[in-house]
Formats: sequence, structure tokens, C-alpha cells
Amino acid sequence: MTLQRRYLKLLRDSLINTLYIENDARMLYMLMSLQSGGRVEGDVLRNIRSRRAELVARLETDRERGSPWWNVAVRGADGSEQLVSLRNFCDFTHSMIGEKRMENIEWCLDRVREDEIAGDLAETGVCRGGASIFMKGYLAAYEMRDRVVWAADSFEGLPRPTAEADRGFDFSAQVFPVLSVSLEEVRDLFERYGLLDADVRFLKGWFRDTLPGAPIERLALLRLDGDLYESTRDALLALYDKVVPGGFVLVDDYGDFPPCKRAVDEFRGARAIASPIVKVDWSGVYWRKEE
Repeated sequence: MTLQRRYLKLLRDSLINTLYIENDARMLYMLMSLQSGGRVEGDVLRNIRSRRAELVARLETDRERGSPWWNVAVRGADGSEQLVSLRNFCDFTHSMIGEKRMENIEWCLDRVREDEIAGDLAETGVCRGGASIFMKGYLAAYEMRDRVVWAADSFEGLPRPTAEADRGFDFSAQVFPVLSVSLEEVRDLFERYGLLDADVRFLKGWFRDTLPGAPIERLALLRLDGDLYESTRDALLALYDKVVPGGFVLVDDYGDFPPCKRAVDEFRGARAIASPIVKVDWSGVYWRKEE
């Protein structure tokens, strides 16, 4: 394994937190115990991998797939179980997309580098910035100094749904405050990974306001992670034509959120895009622009 691959694997494992996954297991164990009115045992905390092996194993599987690991079954006093989302209390990894989608970013960037595809890299919907940080890390590892990483986000969480297609999908800061990550927090993470420089550009605001006039000329890779129909549509309308032939479009939520899938399918249909959609995992997909 080359030094570049070693670095990128370490960066990927840090961003999705497989390096210290036991700490996530400890946090879940404590929250589950508190939710069910049970007692937190010190020996379990110290030896979580052996004492709660099934919990650690589930987390490792979910982290590989980018699955919602924060949903847990909590047993009540009457013995019944209830599925509870602890996302607002424990989802603090630098990226939630999982190993397979991270590896897909690396694979696409390999093709961009080897095939000498021109253009910058952009992500619309960065949350804590993990995927964008990984893209910047890739550029640094291979000394690709002629490209910009564009990180577009409201940095105030997701908008309240207004489009009819987004009805029932409210991920706004009032519902999921954990998804409301400030620009200062994201900049700080880039800096802590040693990857913040003038070639990282932040576009703060709603996509409909920031993307149409963004000074982006060409894109080799566009990653969409806006969840909602409106956010996905706005990003495609503003940026798809800037993706060069041979470039890649990655969609994080295609298999997870019907509104996102609908926006992508409608856009591809309207543009008669024939490039096949390739499945990455249960949620993520990509295609390579042919025309």
C-alpha cells in the first residue's frame, strides 16, 4: 500500500470514526441505560468490546454501510421495546456517510486523476464537512494543486420543507439540531486536519441563493447531499452543466429519501441523461457524465 493510500485510509477511518468506535458504543450504552432507567456499569464502559460485543459489531456494520446507527431499541419497565432515535445526542462523527461512500469518492477521484479530467470538486450539503475534507485530503495526497474544493451549505441546518414533494420530511434545526453545524465549526475541522487553505471555498446560504451565481467554472466531481427534493433540484439546476464530460455526479440520499430520488429522476428525464446510475450502497449512487 502506498503512502497516499495509507494516509487516505487513516483519514477516512478518522472521519467516520472507526478508529474509536468503542467510544460511540460507550455513548450509546449509557444513553440506552438512562432511557430504560437502568444502571450504567463501569466495567461495561471499560470493556465495551467484550461486554457488549453485539453493540460494537452492529456499529461496525452500520459504519461501513453509512446506516443510521443511532436508532436503538429501548426496553421499558413493562418489558416492551420501543425504537428510539438518539441522533441528537450521539451523532457527532465528522462524516455520517460510511465507509463505502467514502471509498466511492476515492474511486471517482482516482478516475479523475488518472484520466486527467479537468475541474474543481463541489459538495452541496456538507454538515460537519467530512466528505469535503476527504476530497481535499485526496488532492493534498496526490499534490493536485490546481483545483478548488467548494463546500456549499446553509451552515444553519436543513430548511423547513416548502415543496410539496418534501412534505413529511422535516430535518430542520428545530427537529434535528445536531444537523445544524456552523461555518466556524466546519472551518475548524478542516484546520484540525491540516487541510484548510485558499483552495477551500465556502458558499454559505440556501442553494437557490448561492449556487446560481457561484464563481465555479468547471467541475470534475459534484456530490449532492441535500436530502430534500428542493435542495437536490436546486443544486442540479445550478451546477450540473458545469460538470465536464468524464466527470462524476454522486448522490448521497438517492436510495434513502424518496424526495431526493424524485428530484434526480425528474432532472435526468428532462435532460435525457442516459449515463447509467450505479449503486454504491443502500443509499448512495453515482453516474459518470458522458455527453
